Amino acid sequence: MSEKLQKVLARAGLGSRRQLEQWIRDGRVSVNGKVAQLGDRVSEQEVVRVDGRIIGQAALQGPQRRVIVYHKPVGQVSTRLDPEKRPTIYESLPTLHHGRWVAVGRLDYNTSGLLLLTTDGELANRLMHPSSTVEREYAVRVFGEVSPDVLKRLREGVELDDGPARFDSLVDAGGEGVNHWYHVTLHEGRNREVRRLWEHVGVTVSRLIRVRYGPIPLPRRLRPAHWQELEGDALQALLQLVGLAPAVHQTVSATTAPRRGAPRNKSGRTARRPAR
Repeated sequence: MSEKLQKVLARAGLGSRRQLEQWIRDGRVSVNGKVAQLGDRVSEQEVVRVDGRIIGQAALQGPQRRVIVYHKPVGQVSTRLDPEKRPTIYESLPTLHHGRWVAVGRLDYNTSGLLLLTTDGELANRLMHPSSTVEREYAVRVFGEVSPDVLKRLREGVELDDGPARFDSLVDAGGEGVNHWYHVTLHEGRNREVRRLWEHVGVTVSRLIRVRYGPIPLPRRLRPAHWQELEGDALQALLQLVGLAPAVHQTVSATTAPRRGAPRNKSGRTARRPAR
């Protein structure tokens, strides 16, 4: 039985399908000694190489599917390598002996909150693909008073550089003094879309936190730069959302703290998240 090459590579945890499709376009992937093309299908008998390195059959069958919830702090980037040498989220993640962590979307340097990461590139692709319309929720702190007319515009839609955009919901969450909180949701993950929507109507965002991705909320006791395994009903709900088969039994603790070098409290448990 053959499958699309990028799907097989994604299952091996080499990246998301979108990323791997670009690798194929760039000529980085070969099958049986020939440069691969988009649309190629492979079976268990094929010899697949990425950047000249053979990807073993065990890897192509895919590592155990794992999903973790990571609380990204402000001051980390979501890429593996940063030209400015800033800290990356991957420095705080658990070490994998097989496969690699694939981030489900990104959060920019000044945005904190929930990031999902998985060893399953197909799962990452489905969660990020526009056709899945997975809802994202953010807590937004803005500077100054926002008029009802401005809030109405953000709900009804404005024209950004890359097309029309709007918040699916926008709820007043209170605040004191010059700072005010709102909770907003949208179903797409365009670059800096939440900030750009507010900036478009002349409102300054002073803090931005992603608090939910699909059915998965940011755990209240998960400290910044800490992670925890996603298991049980929460994992099944995430898989069901994008039409994937139930996960195999997970053997890793559901409250694992970061690997050595990342902050943790003396008990090894994650602490309460600071109030928004």
